[in-house]
Amino acid sequence: MGKLFEANAQNKFQFTTSVLTLMEILVQPIRINATKLVEEYESIICNSTSITIHDFNIEIAKTAAKIRAEYGFKTPDSIQLATAISTNSDYFLTNDKQLKSFKEIEIIVLEEYNQ
Repeated sequence: MGKLFEANAQNKFQFTTSVLTLMEILVQPIRINATKLVEEYESIICNSTSITIHDFNIEIAKTAAKIRAEYGFKTPDSIQLATAISTNSDYFLTNDKQLKSFKEIEIIVLEEYNQ
């Protein structure tokens, strides 16, 4: 998995994500009042040249609703998948093995990734 993030840091490919990712990664540092960690995470996600953040919009909401209705995934997962589809992403990286049942984009479960 380290090679994957190293390649991204070298701009060999772009990570694309929903603004929802920022919310998700900030919860725990905010909960434990780790202000410096909040700032560090925010800086990494918002200022990286190799990560593009996309806002939630009506089209993504409609696609997420279809995904949720068809697959029964949780709302955050459906939003993330809809964002990946709307940005024409080639792959979707996750730790959730359940998402492998999604067929519209290739799902890569990070713990199964061998590179």
